[in-house]
Formats: sequence, C-alpha cells, structure tokens
Amino acid sequence: MIAIDSLTHVYPGTSKVAPRMALDALTVTVAEGAFVILSGPNGSGKSTLFRILCGLALPSAGTVRIAGRDLFAEAAAVRRLLGVVFQSPAVDKHLTVAENLAIHADLYGIGGGDFRALRDEALAWTDLKDRLGDKVDTLSGGLARQVELAKVMMTRPKVLLLDEPTTGLDPGSRRSFLAALHRLHKERGMTVLMTSHVFAEAEDADRVAIMNNGRLLAYDTPAALRALIGTEMVVIQPRDAAALAERLRAEQGLAVRVHGDELRLEETENGDGLPLLEKVLGAYRADILSIAIKRPGLEDVFVHVTGRAIPDHAVAPAALSTVGKR
Repeated sequence: MIAIDSLTHVYPGTSKVAPRMALDALTVTVAEGAFVILSGPNGSGKSTLFRILCGLALPSAGTVRIAGRDLFAEAAAVRRLLGVVFQSPAVDKHLTVAENLAIHADLYGIGGGDFRALRDEALAWTDLKDRLGDKVDTLSGGLARQVELAKVMMTRPKVLLLDEPTTGLDPGSRRSFLAALHRLHKERGMTVLMTSHVFAEAEDADRVAIMNNGRLLAYDTPAALRALIGTEMVVIQPRDAAALAERLRAEQGLAVRVHGDELRLEETENGDGLPLLEKVLGAYRADILSIAIKRPGLEDVFVHVTGRAIPDHAVAPAALSTVGKR
C-alpha cells in the first residue's frame, strides 16, 4: 500500500550551517492492511518522512507510491485516501465536538444525510456521543484525542498516518486510544503507519521499523526483531561501567554493549544466560552492584541497532529484516 523507493531529502545549508541529510535513499514497503510502527532516535528522519508522506514537503529525490498512485504527481488523488493524526492537536479547542466534526466534513464536501451517517459511524467507538455539545478544551486529553481520530475516521481513509498520537496522554487514556485504534484497523482493513517512541505500543504491531540518520536499520515483526538479540541477555549494573566493560573485553573476550550506566552482554551460549552470569559474577563480584538475566524487549532492540540511549520520554515495554544493512 505504501512503497517508498530511494527517498532522499537534504535540508539546504546556509553560510553558517552545512546542508543536512535527513533521509538517505530510504527504501521500505508497507503491505496493504498492515499496522506498522516507525521508531528511531530524535533526528533519525521520522518527522521528515512523515511530512513527505502527508504531502507537506517534497523530497530531494526518490519516489513514494500510495495505493499504486504517485504521491507527487497525483497528490490530490492520494490525499483522498489518507487520514492524518498529527502530534500537535488539529482540532479547534474553542469549538464543540460537533462543530469540529462539521467543519472537517465541510472541508471534504460531506453534507446532509451522509454527514450524519458518517459522523455517527465515526463516533460509535468513542466516549463522545454525549459530549457533542462540549467545547474541546473542556475534555480530558484522552477524549480530545478521540475527537482527532473520530474526525479522521469520518472520511473512511484507506491509509492512516499518525505522528506520536499518544504524546501527553496518561496511561489509561493511552491504552484506550490504542485499543480503539487497533479495533478500527481490523474492522476497516486500513493500512496504518504510526511513529512512536513508546515501545509498549509496538508490541502489537504487525511490523516495526527502526530508523537512524535517515536510514532504515531494521524492519520486521516484533518477535523477529527481539530474536536479533537472542532469547536471553545479561544486564550488569557495575560500579564503573567504562572500566568493567574494558576488562570484560580484554580479559574475557566478551562483546559488551554500554547503555548508560548498564552493561549488556547479548551473546549468550545457546540463548542461555545463566552460565555467562555465573562466570562474570564469579570473576568480577566486587565490581558489580547488580546482575540479572533479561529477555530482550523492543527497547533492547532499539539500543542494539541504533547504539543510542532510549529517549527520555520513551516508555519501555513490561522488507529488510536485517540490522545495519546499507
């Protein structure tokens, strides 16, 4: 449904700032009906890609086809297929829920009986049916986000693009929003591409894409991505991360990944971390504050493929299928 081929975008420089490569020959395909989460460190190119897919920016090179149509040559036709939920609210908080929906319908030429039918359909899954006369700024963050999604669903999009839609929501509102999103995805057979730093949100996705420096580093199912690390890993909280990492490499020949003040040993024997834990603990007990065996999650995959710390606002979780391929 979404075919991105060799997409490149360079932000031009100035006399004081050098040109910056935001997307570097990015190639990726999203199958029809798939639910894909796109993640990556800040500055990885996610926002630039999202702006291009929404038709808000033109790339320096490359092509994008949505439902077989050229995004740039057939922009109007493609936009009729899209629904977009931006990270920043795109509803008027001074208007009521009903007024926001009516304005959106007018922009798409939906009126009369069609409007009422589509509005009722779009509200069926929400908690807004008794709040149509309420101004959006009187609603909770979760309900305001429901207005955003209901507004988009009213046009029955084939492709839904969401840019970190749960930002600012409390855990309960986040769960409710995502449950509704997954239900609508299945019921309507939409193709969904959503950016997120919240790794728990990616666990139920069909595929997860991880970008860095404008390139696609990994793209596969959550289970396949976790398998890149193995079934178990050893996580060490040392007294001095840099010093112990150097000793483990020099004295034991171990591949050590430093993550903040933690050390991660991912190369366990046959997926069994216990022998490695016992070996390290026996030789370096005095240098270790704590040590544990952990099953890798998507947060760990993110660290593995990007070599970057998890963003401060990320929440960890309780058709390349490769890492670092360029």
